[in-house]
Amino acid sequence: MTNVLEGQDIRSLGSNLDMLAQQVVEGFIVGLHRSPFHGFSVEFAEHRLYNAGESTRNIDWKVFGRTDKVFVKRFEEETNLRCQIVVDASSTMYYPWDEKNPEKTKYKNKFCFAAQSAAVLMNALKRQRDAFGLTLFDDGVKSHTGCKSSTMHYRLLINQLIERIEKPVLNQGTSLAASLHQVADAMHRRSMVVIFTDVMERPEQSEALFSALQHLRHNKHEVILFHVTDKAKEMDFEFENRPYIFVDMENGEEVRLMPNQIKEFYTKQVQEFTAQLKMKCLQYKIDFVEADINKGFAPILQTWMVKRQRMG
Repeated sequence: MTNVLEGQDIRSLGSNLDMLAQQVVEGFIVGLHRSPFHGFSVEFAEHRLYNAGESTRNIDWKVFGRTDKVFVKRFEEETNLRCQIVVDASSTMYYPWDEKNPEKTKYKNKFCFAAQSAAVLMNALKRQRDAFGLTLFDDGVKSHTGCKSSTMHYRLLINQLIERIEKPVLNQGTSLAASLHQVADAMHRRSMVVIFTDVMERPEQSEALFSALQHLRHNKHEVILFHVTDKAKEMDFEFENRPYIFVDMENGEEVRLMPNQIKEFYTKQVQEFTAQLKMKCLQYKIDFVEADINKGFAPILQTWMVKRQRMG
């Protein structure tokens, strides 16, 4: 893959989502041309592999010259994928957050990463002429836009994401299970559902979450769950051993402690819940993907592309 996917400088584009999305997707396409991966369609945007015996009229000879592979131009009626992108916009998604200096973390938190990832996927879907929609939720579904493939639709959804990046809603809880049930009820045609969430559920809510995931699969949707985390801090609890004040981003409660006092207990609880979530996703045939905000967008695009090809 190219550096445009691996470097973190691109994250500084912040809410300029369209420019970021274009750069990431174009970098990904170039990376596919140069990579040894054979499971991916090398010509990513509007082409498909040539099938022996069909007309040669639509062969793209320029692509053949670059890749030594025969592709034909693909037309709108050949693609009919529908993809609903579901983004958790609850307060915990704005971690890390610096209340005294919000500009410092505005473009480096989990929600911004999820929004940027959503924009990247929408750009890729638009290039494929696939239809895409966007759902934003916190303690309930705040916006749910159906699937279309037009440029105007793309810009509308980009603007919805930008608005939420620039105007974060803090001290707001989340209702992941109820929101996913609502998404499942709203979608009537078989689709791909891509979910970005930190899955900050309390243990007593886990069964409700698993039920909601099962609801999506029961309706025959293909589902990808991107588990968005700041892995070093949230999963591995890598803090210096000095006094900290930890603040609950949903209700503002504060706890003063030394990290080494609870690190072992905390990481054990996190690992057990994550293992349970992974097992349920495996059981329901849902793709579960760790999405560390410090690892860039390549895992997002790679996972989506494999699923896209599987759906035809």
